[in-house]
Amino acid sequence: MRPKRIILVRHGESEANVDSLLYSRVPDHLIHLTDTGREQARFVGRQIASFIGNESFGVYASPYMRALETKDYLLSSIPRRPVFDYQDPSLRELEYGNLPSPEASETNRDQREKCGSFFFRFPEGESCADVYDRMSAFLESLFRQFERADSPENVLIVSHGLAILCFLMRWFHWHVSKFESFGPLPNCHVAAIVRSTDSGGWRIIEPFLDRSMLGCGNSCQ
Repeated sequence: MRPKRIILVRHGESEANVDSLLYSRVPDHLIHLTDTGREQARFVGRQIASFIGNESFGVYASPYMRALETKDYLLSSIPRRPVFDYQDPSLRELEYGNLPSPEASETNRDQREKCGSFFFRFPEGESCADVYDRMSAFLESLFRQFERADSPENVLIVSHGLAILCFLMRWFHWHVSKFESFGPLPNCHVAAIVRSTDSGGWRIIEPFLDRSMLGCGNSCQ
């Protein structure tokens, strides 16, 4: 059964969103949420609970710590349990390289400006084009899930800013120029892909426009 909605959630505010130098000292996958990030996740969980009502849902999450914590705090605000709760490494954020120094990060930002954000590959890391390919592989798993008899009415995906944009680019067949026109997604931003009951087509909405509780940062990692 195809779901009614695919709900994409960026992780809450992380320690590195507050202190970007943390990326040079702590592996990216081990960075935690801040207290603000945890409250953001709980707040968005309450909104999602209201949004989907009594409909069934399942969850996919990036295995990075900040995404898993976001998923757990989000679920703590939903009074029902998901049909499934999976981690998928395909949903991890773009790899920026292994513990890049502040100087290397600044150089990479300059080079990225010259090359374009989609095709620039970080030393020891990835390009957004690589993440796009990962999303293609993830969609194969997602479509297999849709074919199951117990497939839920809603699928939640908790991931990272660039990964979410690459997912949307792959789903809607956006051009590279459209991808590069987007700014960073705020922390705990929610985008829902909604299926029309009439045509069977899909459209994207941003259902939660009141961000007064979120105190969102702008880093896209």
